[in-house]
Amino acid sequence: MAINEKVMLITGAARRIGAQLAQFAHTDGYNIVLHYRQSQKQTQVLKQQLNNIRSNSCILVQADFEKSTSFATLINEVVSAFGRLDVLVNNASEFTPTNLSELNDNDYNGLFNSNVRGPLFLSKTCFPELNKTKGSIINMVDIHADKPLKNYPVYSMAKAANKMMVQALAKEYAPNVRVNGVSPGCILWPDNSLTKQQRSDIVSRIALARKGNVSHIYQTIRMLIKNDYITGQIINVDGGRSLNM
Repeated sequence: MAINEKVMLITGAARRIGAQLAQFAHTDGYNIVLHYRQSQKQTQVLKQQLNNIRSNSCILVQADFEKSTSFATLINEVVSAFGRLDVLVNNASEFTPTNLSELNDNDYNGLFNSNVRGPLFLSKTCFPELNKTKGSIINMVDIHADKPLKNYPVYSMAKAANKMMVQALAKEYAPNVRVNGVSPGCILWPDNSLTKQQRSDIVSRIALARKGNVSHIYQTIRMLIKNDYITGQIINVDGGRSLNM
């Protein structure tokens, strides 16, 4: 395992895609900053696993993206621990259905704070450090930023804003900091249970006729980091699902 001394901050890293991305990046030699909001125990377990593999290679940072003071505190902890930041992966996201007839401020704020406000203000706060290292920002977008998901109208709207953020920040932060996005398709089944038939129906609309996995996401992130002539792009990693939406 090559150690490259570079530092990657992954938001929402307690579980699912964020946790697996951290493991892949750590294997690539990155020092890892695991962000969590509430899931301290899960994130602590992952931190210990990574530090057992390579000592002092992983830290935890807690931040609630509804609180403006969280952003400066977070980046100060990163710089204090590692002295630099090379990659920010804006992965944290709420994914909840919304019934428009019952929509309230809490529903709206939760989805837009996690999918728009958090990535935007964290990117702004991290920019000076990323500018020093000519680093990258990677937003986790969603194929439903282009075509809305039934029963998830506010989530789809928030991800559409997240997609525009990639393009806008790429323009604002050039030439030293590149900003790109990854739009996953069917990578992990949602926590809410789907029937076998529902899963089969989803896979039937994927051109490659199979579900993906987090390694497909990390391969794309890795390419976007390494290729220093790509910015402002959002890559669908969906097995061709978006061809049939």
